[in-house]
Amino acid sequence: MQKPALSLFNSLTRRHEAFEPVHPGEARVYSCGPTVYNYPHIGNMRAYVFADILGRTLSYKGYRLTHVINITDVGHLTDDADAGEDKLEKAAAAKAQSIWEIARHYTEAYWQDVRSLNIRQPAHWSVATDYIEEMIAFADEIAERHCYEIDSGLYFDVSTVADYGRLARAATGEGEGRIEQVEGKRHAADFAIWRKTPPGEMRQMEWDSPWGRGAPGWHLECSVMSGKLLGFPFDIHTGGIDHREIHHPNEIAQNQAFCGCGSLAEPVNSGARIWMHNNFLVERTGKMSKSSGEFLRLQLLIDRGYHPLAYRMMCLQAHYRSELEFSWSGLGAALTRLKRLVIAAERLHDLESTEEIPSKLLPLIEKFDAAISDDLNTPVALTVLEEILAMKKVAPEGKRAAVELVDSVLGLDLMSIIRRNLRLRPVSTIMSEEEIEAVLTRRDAARAAKDFAKSDALREQLAAKGVEVMDGDQLRWDWVLAE
Repeated sequence: MQKPALSLFNSLTRRHEAFEPVHPGEARVYSCGPTVYNYPHIGNMRAYVFADILGRTLSYKGYRLTHVINITDVGHLTDDADAGEDKLEKAAAAKAQSIWEIARHYTEAYWQDVRSLNIRQPAHWSVATDYIEEMIAFADEIAERHCYEIDSGLYFDVSTVADYGRLARAATGEGEGRIEQVEGKRHAADFAIWRKTPPGEMRQMEWDSPWGRGAPGWHLECSVMSGKLLGFPFDIHTGGIDHREIHHPNEIAQNQAFCGCGSLAEPVNSGARIWMHNNFLVERTGKMSKSSGEFLRLQLLIDRGYHPLAYRMMCLQAHYRSELEFSWSGLGAALTRLKRLVIAAERLHDLESTEEIPSKLLPLIEKFDAAISDDLNTPVALTVLEEILAMKKVAPEGKRAAVELVDSVLGLDLMSIIRRNLRLRPVSTIMSEEEIEAVLTRRDAARAAKDFAKSDALREQLAAKGVEVMDGDQLRWDWVLAE
């Protein structure tokens, strides 16, 4: 069966394009990773679910994937543009800890979320502070032709490259309005390549450079690490849609300067042939902002009894370029849908897959392939998975092979997870599983004695404590999760 060509939406050209690798048979992808000054919120994690689906799709299509995700442990300022204190320095001061301790703690927390969401490990986790020498060399290479030095540091002159801001489509729009006005800058959009440590101050992370002691600008890091690990030009650069306005246009400008590239009418001149951005996760109560203190992170979902794969399911139910609204009821519906898939897939766990998928299932595999090849249309791909699991009169070994194929892209871990794994104890519950089983044993005895009043009373006792009794179900009970 010939697979349809993979078509992806290129944010730089604003159109769908057939994926044609720079290096035949390979796919080289760079994803903007977290700034490890705090826990990631679930909106941040949507970007990595999206990047994981992209990587899995490229592998499914037969490409040899090299995926890089960076860890920003220095240089990222508080408003994501060019203003404020370094986020790591600020967090270290607030917690009276070393900046290295802060970075390590939150890096580990991010990696735990990656594992919980069944996101595959990239080929490289590139940590910014491991590439300081390369950053200084990169900046030195472009400084004479594209940069100028002022009291606060070395700045990039955006007028020295063609088509600056083409990715954002906002040469004079709201993007520039968020950029700090720094005395001595030639243009509002000019940005820091190297930030000097202010006189009389000492940062925990600072290095000597030709422009004084200081630290790299945030944008410089990604250009250096992507070029170093993937080579210019590479295939795909991913990130959240918020990066499309400032961070990625600045990366592109640096890449053009370093490579001596011309107009962005040729997308390859940007450093990556395709730029892809996932849309926002929208939460109406304001709990998505880290500045609010208590924000929505994956562990909060887990603490309320929602399995993290329910959040992955929620992401898959929307196209990555669409806004996704978060609600507890929506997450509950995603968990219910996941449970149905897991129950159906459990019946296949003890079987060996066949080498070939049965002919009866081939039209569904073709439908799946068409969906995932159409700019990663996961909502349609999910419905195909459900159709495969519901298919009657097909050899179960062949059904398992088809499910494995589809799930290799969707990443719901259906051949490993069982329904009991999805039953997570909410931290607010006052009963242990052992106490619940003891009540159920007493209820079984009451039912056997036809004492239905006592049986009903015990059911109500459990319900009052957030436990749903499921008669006739092998699982017997489950938690009632708050919405």
